[in-house]
Amino acid sequence: MPTERLSMRRIRQVLQLHFGVGASARVIAGELGVGRSTVQDYLARVSAAGLMWPLAPDLTDEALERRLFPPRNGSKSGARLYPEPDWSALAREMKRPGVNLSVLFEEYQAAHPEGYRYSRFTELYRDFERRLSPTMRQSHVAGHKAFVDYSGKKVPIVDPETGEITMAEIFVAVLGASSLTYAEATWTQSLPDWIGAHVRLFRFVGAAPRLLIPDNLKSGVNKSSFYDPEINRTYARMAAHYNVGVVPARPRRPKDKEKAP
Repeated sequence: MPTERLSMRRIRQVLQLHFGVGASARVIAGELGVGRSTVQDYLARVSAAGLMWPLAPDLTDEALERRLFPPRNGSKSGARLYPEPDWSALAREMKRPGVNLSVLFEEYQAAHPEGYRYSRFTELYRDFERRLSPTMRQSHVAGHKAFVDYSGKKVPIVDPETGEITMAEIFVAVLGASSLTYAEATWTQSLPDWIGAHVRLFRFVGAAPRLLIPDNLKSGVNKSSFYDPEINRTYARMAAHYNVGVVPARPRRPKDKEKAP
């Protein structure tokens, strides 16, 4: 292991200066602000790995890393080479509105600037995700289900005459089989807006599904229950008018509404 661990970007700079410019290890060390022994070690690793300059265009940072740092005898393949975040904490963060892997990677990189690159970071996160409790894959028949909910985010609407900004809710519906998505802004999550959004959804699709799968929003479900939820009377009448069944997602069962936000 080198006395000083460099990022893949810095390693590529070492190779560029040595093979492309012909700089010595001492000159490279001075240019990059690293130890000469570190530069010499990386050049030796490049030689041992049989790498040629220029490097292949499709040689990713992860592939270069594996070539330069092969697993030691007796060590497991795929052993972690850089500090890792708490993956379980990241999984919880991913459930918050507005959080995605790009945001989490920026936080990780700020704490570990010489750590994993984005592609490897996301690969490790997906590996962790697959190790979580398994779930049954749901198959959806065309026209059977529509998952409906409010996104939890708001969008600013500007009055062109007064300049006044009003925040609007975002209603989202996703068809189970095709994943066709319908979204619209409503002023509130109140019952009139909730019902109106459904009517416009049916008009947009050109038909009504057999089942609606709402979350336990108060506009649609008066009383959430694991076994016997109580549907809002107006919502139930709207569903009956369109000959649609309503099966609310079970409390604390996010996979029941897997396609809704």
